[in-house]
Amino acid sequence: MFDTKIAIVLREDLAAWQALNVTAFLTSGVVGPSGSLIGDPYVDRAGNHYHALLRQPVIVLSADGPMLSKIHGRTLTREVPCALYLEEMFKTGHDAANRAVFAEYGPEDARIVGIALHADRKVVDKITRGARMHE
Repeated sequence: MFDTKIAIVLREDLAAWQALNVTAFLTSGVVGPSGSLIGDPYVDRAGNHYHALLRQPVIVLSADGPMLSKIHGRTLTREVPCALYLEEMFKTGHDAANRAVFAEYGPEDARIVGIALHADRKVVDKITRGARMHE
């Protein structure tokens, strides 16, 4: 069992391609600042080398928009770093445009479609309370 938990909460009305895309982006947002989450590279029997993967599982949850805002507020109150993906980012085409559109919103008006966090297991459970397993 792990002392920490990685959780991604997606807005429940996303199309499948959006949910997968947001999950990938948010995972990188959690892993990037914490190199300790990545394990060792993989090598198969034939000697082929593959990229390293996360050391621990990622739980993927879903919630409606108001619950996502509440979860975001909990991360801010508890000062738990998180990664966010806003609805407006679907309309951009590159990283700089994502940052520009992100900067136009604050916690009170951000239309969050996904949030990811990594913290102590109990803290993540409290923050994500109200979200349910993604189907």
